[in-house]
Amino acid sequence: MTEIEIGRAKRGRRAYSLDDIAVVPSRRTRDPEEVSVGWQIDAYHFELPVMAAPMDSVMSPASAIELGRLGGLPVLDLEGLWTRYESPEPLLAEIAGLQEHQAIARMREIYAAPVRSDLITERLQEIRKSGCTVAGALSPQRTQEHWKAVVDAGVDIFVIRGTTVSAEHVSSQAEPLNLKRFIYELDVPVVVGGVATYTAALHLMRTGAAGVLVGFGGGATHTTRRALGIHAPMASAIADVAAARRDYMDETGGRYVHVIADGGMGQSGDIVKAVACGADAVMLGAALARSTGAPGGGYHWGSEAHHAQLPRGERVEVGTVGTLEEILNGPGHTADGTTNLIGALRRAMATTGYSDLKEFQRVEVVVAPYHRS
Repeated sequence: MTEIEIGRAKRGRRAYSLDDIAVVPSRRTRDPEEVSVGWQIDAYHFELPVMAAPMDSVMSPASAIELGRLGGLPVLDLEGLWTRYESPEPLLAEIAGLQEHQAIARMREIYAAPVRSDLITERLQEIRKSGCTVAGALSPQRTQEHWKAVVDAGVDIFVIRGTTVSAEHVSSQAEPLNLKRFIYELDVPVVVGGVATYTAALHLMRTGAAGVLVGFGGGATHTTRRALGIHAPMASAIADVAAARRDYMDETGGRYVHVIADGGMGQSGDIVKAVACGADAVMLGAALARSTGAPGGGYHWGSEAHHAQLPRGERVEVGTVGTLEEILNGPGHTADGTTNLIGALRRAMATTGYSDLKEFQRVEVVVAPYHRS
């Protein structure tokens, strides 16, 4: 792997963002109607390769049910307002209406309320009654405290999501979560992340995870690069983790771990390129927060924005572009890639001649930096 000299004492590998690459048509084309975009994780099949980011601005029980009806996998934030308050709607509206200089301080106050196990149960059971697949997310720090309530509520897929999740967390303050033991003892598939390197992904796969999240999530709301100096260009990160998946399959004799791109995919072209780099599915935040039924009311934020010691995120205005169905399946109303995301994925696959997602991961790509206006 070629490295670039940064200075005499430091070298670095060149990494590429999704904006830096493009897919290339081949000699064959297809009709978009003949393309399959379905995927399956463990025993659960989905018509759309879309997981909703577990963020209060994206997922409420109602929007989770709607996404499940449309064929995606909704993931509810089990440390969000829906598990802290009986009726969080007024607080969601208040956050959307805050002045910029007030947002972090007031959000810290709102999110200071404790997470309630009874509300975890109530919210997940509400989604289960709709008949769609039930998924909930906890951070690694809260998993040991609340996992039993989540499992007892009947969750189908358990998501452990943080800015960075490792298979080996070292702490002198408390016993850290032992991911391998936790996943082994659990009866439901676990999706875990974020991760951005080959080695870290391989270690997470060895814990028994059914899927790994690539990236740090919250692409539109994160300030991690400015606050911590940490950043993972997504095209290279996805390709590296896809390589770890391939080598883990060889190591285990065929066990397949799903690679889910998480963060920085606000437009349909980003989803196309994420799959082309090796993703099996994508986790969307801002793209779904733009729906008219999103609980954020045209605003988008993640848990990093109200961190008690070091905020690494912002509440951002994303606006609204259409219903959740229009955003995913169309019809599109704009030419900027914010509506009919799945229609665009189908057309890109058809234009390059591929019939399903696994095939499309083999599409040719080129380095072609593109600067959005």
